[in-house]
Parts: sequence; structure tokens; C-alpha cells
Amino acid sequence: MKLSQICQEINIEFSDEDIEINGLHTLSVATPSQISFFNDKKYIDQLATTKAGAVFITQEYAHLLPKTTMALVTNEAYLKLALTSKFFAHKISTKSKEPNKGIGCDIDPTVRFGQGVTLGENVIIMAGVYVGDNVSIGSNTLIYPNVTVYHHSVLGKDCIIHAGTVIGSDGYGFAHTKMGEHIKIYQNGNVVIEDDVEIGANCTIDRAVFGTTYIRKGTKLDNLIQIAHNCDVGEHSLMASQVGLAGSTTTGRNIIMGGQSGTAGHLHIGDFVTVAGKGGVTKSLQGGKTYAGFPAIDHKLWLKTQAKIASLLKRKTSE
Repeated sequence: MKLSQICQEINIEFSDEDIEINGLHTLSVATPSQISFFNDKKYIDQLATTKAGAVFITQEYAHLLPKTTMALVTNEAYLKLALTSKFFAHKISTKSKEPNKGIGCDIDPTVRFGQGVTLGENVIIMAGVYVGDNVSIGSNTLIYPNVTVYHHSVLGKDCIIHAGTVIGSDGYGFAHTKMGEHIKIYQNGNVVIEDDVEIGANCTIDRAVFGTTYIRKGTKLDNLIQIAHNCDVGEHSLMASQVGLAGSTTTGRNIIMGGQSGTAGHLHIGDFVTVAGKGGVTKSLQGGKTYAGFPAIDHKLWLKTQAKIASLLKRKTSE
């Protein structure tokens, strides 16, 4: 779309030179043909170096943008982002087309494909599966019944996806009006599952807002796990049942998360971290350690704290 047309649709004044816009992205990644946004001071250093064609921004910070980036002045940058995201959302269709598939594939006749699907060799897809538009599935991957793979998802080689799992559903993202209404931010990124990943039954892997949600190679997920939009799960990681990662959580390699543990968003878990069951991660964790409790702290310190609490309770009871 032309930038002038976008501004007209979302009610922003525009008088600069018109350009063609093909999408949205963050300040650090956006290209000259994309729009970005600024609504958090912790990203202020990125304003001077952004290559975005235009940025939703308040008048107060507009002067910090490079001369090559147009300021779209607004007091509701996040809301304007949400309204714009709809223009670049994938067009949902019920049209179906036979996939481009390699030799040796075994596809149940009840499987439903979108358009532009590509399958490697020896892919097995069981009954009731839906594979959306422009999905790619690598060789020797096995998909059990009733799995749903949304559009533009990428599954690597030698993967196993168990029954009922959903890959590529929308991340949970909304902007809010001054009246408290919730405006959908269309999730225009995708999901990439790398090689040799196993995902248990009834898991949900959300697509990115823009960019990609990653499950890196060799990772094994138990049943009933939620991975939110724009997460990046490091290679060879293990997660037990009911783990939940909030949006934009990233992890190093070989992390282990016990059952019902979870994270807040926008934090990093270092390499070879173990989080004990029910652990609540509220800040980034240094690699090579074991953590427990809520908020998650060093496991040995948590054990000492629990022992001290038990001792105090025992003493009070005996008095």
C-alpha cells in the first residue's frame, strides 16, 4: 500500500513524499519499505539507527529519527500499529490445492491442504490434519491426527508432531483505545520448527507478530505446552507438561523446564539452565544454573529459604 493511503485509513496527517509500504517490523529490523513504531523509552537508542521508511511516534521524539525515516506523529503509536497490521494480514481462504510432495509420502485422504504447500520425502500425515497456505514440511516428518498447521509455517526434517497440536495460531496481541476497547494486532509473522523436534499432544506454538517464532533443532516438548509469539526456544531444550513461555522469551541451548513452570515476556534464559517445576521466571537468568520458586532464584538458596520457613513454622507451632 502507499503510505499516504495507510495514513488516510488510520487518520494520521501525511504530507511527505509518498512511498510504497510492504509490511511492519521493529525499529532494529524494519526496512525502508516498512513501518515501525516507538512507544517505549527503552528502545530510544534504536531511533537514530532505524532504517524504517516511517515510524509511528510522538512529536516529542520525532526529531531523533534519521532524515531517511518519516515521522508519523501520533499519541497512540501502538494503536496505530494495530490498525495498520490488518492491511498486511494473510488473506484467509478455503481454497485447496494438491501439495508439491516428494517421493514416499503417506497422506491420509482426510488431510486438507491450503495452497502452495511443499512436502519433503517420506512425510506421514494422519487423519484430520489441516495444513495451511505456503507451509513447508521437511522429509521424514510424522504428523499425528488432528494437528493444525497455519499458513507460512515451516517444519523441518525428522520432526514428530503429536495429536491436537496447533502450530502458527495467532499470538495474543491487542492495542487498547482510550475507551478500553481492545483492537487486534494481526500476527503477520510465522513459526519455524527446525529439524529433529518433537512436540507433544495439544501444544500451541503461536506465530510471531512480525518476524518468526522459533523452536530450534533437537528440542523436545511434552504435552500441553504454550509457546507465545516471537519466542525463540534454543536447540536441544526440554520442557515438561504445562510449561508456558510469554511473548518474546528467548532461551539458550539445552535448557530444561519442569512441569508448570513459566516465564514473563521479553527475557532471556541462558544456556544449560534448569528451572524446577512450578518455577516462575520473572527476569533473565544466567546460564549454567538451576533455579526454583516464584520468583525463580538459585535452587540452593530456594532450598535454604524453604528450610528456614519450615523451621520458623515448627518453632511457632511448638510455642
